[in-house]
Amino acid sequence: MKRFLLCTDLDRTLIPNGAQPESPSAMQRFSRLANREEITLAYVSGRHRALIEQAIAKYDLPQPDFAIADVGSTIYRIDASGWRQGDEWDAQIAPDWRGLAHGELCRLLSVFPTLRLQEPEKQNRHKLSFYAPLEMDVPKLTGEMEARLKQAGISANLIWSIDEAAAVGLLDILPASANKLHAITFLMRQQGFSRENTVFAGDSGNDLDVLNSGIQSVLVANADAETKRLAADGTGCLYIAKGGYLGMNGNYSAGILEGLAHYLPEADAWLRQPDQT
Repeated sequence: MKRFLLCTDLDRTLIPNGAQPESPSAMQRFSRLANREEITLAYVSGRHRALIEQAIAKYDLPQPDFAIADVGSTIYRIDASGWRQGDEWDAQIAPDWRGLAHGELCRLLSVFPTLRLQEPEKQNRHKLSFYAPLEMDVPKLTGEMEARLKQAGISANLIWSIDEAAAVGLLDILPASANKLHAITFLMRQQGFSRENTVFAGDSGNDLDVLNSGIQSVLVANADAETKRLAADGTGCLYIAKGGYLGMNGNYSAGILEGLAHYLPEADAWLRQPDQT
């Protein structure tokens, strides 16, 4: 049996929580395809475990086989026995922080008074998260932080994003090797998937490292114009959903399915079966 790895971002990619409408039949079709034994499903999200579980329940999402959580800093295997965090991934990214714990990293960055530590549930062993004012000069702040971390011998990846609902900036500090792309390629190697048998779907700037990596990728139609511009198709492995496939609009799960059908003839055949439509 030929196996495929489907990796998808959650918010505004699989989860229809953006401004654009969702195709009525799209999520049902997605769930049926994801539940096929040929498909290994991985959710790739900035959310922590509890928020991923919350999303699965709220939006009736199919249960994944894996979850890459906390912006790539944790990987979970999920089966009937529950969620199990992968120690192998922890061991791979740990050297970037030289074994420093949260408290030590916080003390190192205490010279930046505008940063406010996020709640405990939004932190983990290899993710240090702060709130920051939206009016911050982000390039200046992150540049100074990177210089201080480098001086301490720490290799870090700083990720800036915005919580629009709360009108606050979010700054995540991760080991340099802990991001969506590295976590996906680690999972591919660990589970024996090639690039030809792997598809990733995303919608926003924090997906660009994967979208531009050469891994077969899908940008859903509801993605913002700036992300579509920056996701330059230099590798020939990026598909931007436009709608029209099986009468769907290309937003959210409809866009994921459109992209899957573009890359995988098997998926197109499954989706066209009578019980899928």
